[in-house]
Amino acid sequence: MSDQKSSQNYSFQAEVSQLLHLVTHSLYSNPEIFLRELVSNASDACDKLRFEGINHPELYENDPDVHVRIALDDINKTITISDNGIGLTEQEAIDNLGTIAKSGTKDFMSKLTGDQKSDAQLIGQFGVGFYSGFIVADKIVVESRRAGAEEGQSVRWTSGGTGDFEVEQITKASRGTDIILHLREDALDYLQSQKVKQIVNKYSDHISLPIQMQKEVWQEEEVAEGETPTGGQMVKTDEWEAINSASALWTRSKSEVTDEQYVEFYKNLTHAYDEPLAWSHNRVEGNTEYTQLLYIPSKAPHDIFTREAKAGIKLYVKRVFIMDDADNLIPNYLRFVQGVVDSADLPLNVSRELLQESRDVKLIREGNARRILTLIDGLAKSEDEKDQEKFKQFYAEFGSVLKEGLGEDTGNRDRILKILRFATSTNEDITTSLADYKARMKDGQKAIYYVTADSLLAAKNSPQLELFKKKGIEVLLMADRVDEWAMNFVHEFDGVVMQSIAKGAVDLGDLQDAEEKKALEQAQAEFKPVVDKLTEALKDKTKDVRVTTRLVDSPACLVTNEGELSPQLARMLKQAGQAVPDMKPTLEINPEHPLVKKLAETVQFDDLANVIFDQAVIAEGGLPEDPAAYVKRINSLLVK
Repeated sequence: MSDQKSSQNYSFQAEVSQLLHLVTHSLYSNPEIFLRELVSNASDACDKLRFEGINHPELYENDPDVHVRIALDDINKTITISDNGIGLTEQEAIDNLGTIAKSGTKDFMSKLTGDQKSDAQLIGQFGVGFYSGFIVADKIVVESRRAGAEEGQSVRWTSGGTGDFEVEQITKASRGTDIILHLREDALDYLQSQKVKQIVNKYSDHISLPIQMQKEVWQEEEVAEGETPTGGQMVKTDEWEAINSASALWTRSKSEVTDEQYVEFYKNLTHAYDEPLAWSHNRVEGNTEYTQLLYIPSKAPHDIFTREAKAGIKLYVKRVFIMDDADNLIPNYLRFVQGVVDSADLPLNVSRELLQESRDVKLIREGNARRILTLIDGLAKSEDEKDQEKFKQFYAEFGSVLKEGLGEDTGNRDRILKILRFATSTNEDITTSLADYKARMKDGQKAIYYVTADSLLAAKNSPQLELFKKKGIEVLLMADRVDEWAMNFVHEFDGVVMQSIAKGAVDLGDLQDAEEKKALEQAQAEFKPVVDKLTEALKDKTKDVRVTTRLVDSPACLVTNEGELSPQLARMLKQAGQAVPDMKPTLEINPEHPLVKKLAETVQFDDLANVIFDQAVIAEGGLPEDPAAYVKRINSLLVK
């Protein structure tokens, strides 16, 4: 630099103090973010030079290799972020050095409400990254020369972040910008080179140009001849070295990236030791532009079913890291997905609050969901044995989580249904898709039948299955905890009604012949006195009692009406501490069972009626309301 030629003081608008307070205390709650912002600005300046240099190569001034440099000065307690990008003129420094220095700031400030949270969201949309430097510095000096300008046409901009800033003309030999942060006493740990490198690796590793620091070497302590050195120190050399990879893997063409590189990137991204099951890498263009690199892990995290579980999507904006666990970029039922989304449209200072409201984020979330579901469906349909094994592993780890999407994602419900697999009453060891089940339906079958239970064994032995087994009608066995809740949102698949065999009166339509219907009518007439007496004896426990043909070996079963909570779902909600309305099931009795026939003649009618009801509860996976009374009744009946 040469001597100062002229200087002038300028005042910020009156609202600047309020704006700076919001920037440093609301928007930037993480102090280290300042380095990300300033490195990003330096990278942008280099990108602008690249763009203008296409038509004006003379702007490179025989220095074609653009870069960002970070210099640490322990003596003066400064950090300097330098670039050899496009640079600033004096007027540009006055007008554009940070959004708050613009003449339009007053219009912007008129939109502020005084609510720090909402104001922080607004600031994030305008982008004031430069001023994040005041989080750690009590003075910022910017020295810059516009590419193509004379050395004497350079500018120094200085501010303490209060009410004014100073601009002076200087002579600067190199093009580009140097931002010198004079650190506060409580921020001197940012002078540690290792800390700076860690921050750059965390936030800016994938900036596409080199971020350099002075190379350090170990220098032994100088001692007199014959003495043994006892120590030494790291000293800076004149050589600069890159501390970032300078290559964002997701920005490269898929044809340029090997499977091994995808796997290594996944391991670095997630700190996992195992390989991912599958991944999808795409650049999306249209209403919003972004790149997605999404992975399906091979193992579910231990907290997958807890409320604390976070999505594993890292958000970048123009290759600059913004945040971990960007759960707005993926639906909750796909929270196991790991990866990177790099947006070209979101503001660099985007906040989590803004993510919730952004139209671009909504489009990204929907695009990510479609891409992952397509990836999973591709594994399921693949004829390759390895892909089939991957799908089985995926389903074992994440099938239950995926089912949550039936209630959460209306737009993709059909996609999810096609992926789901279930055991069936004809083969509980091999799972089937709904499409395959539909293809095997009997002539005259009008519905896809299913039963839910607390376990696969309970579903397999459910009393409601007896008639279906007798007639050879396949029934889906649903034993995941989420099944009962999820199926409340599913009414059909590919035009065929989905019917729970535990809800409503059994109606097999054309699958029941005239003789069966006639036998049911006769049984209803014959057992009407018993049904009336049972209704009275169990009025505190049941809504209704009726004769059924759905049972073969069991004396009775419980059913609920369409739209009502099943016993399984009611138990699950109670275990979760949620209030459950008091609902009574319907008791269906088997007129061919000896115990039911015994009801008509026993003198212990009430005891036997309650035992039959409690046994039906047990068969559903529940417990009698009064276990001691149940045991007492059983013992009494056994004795007599």
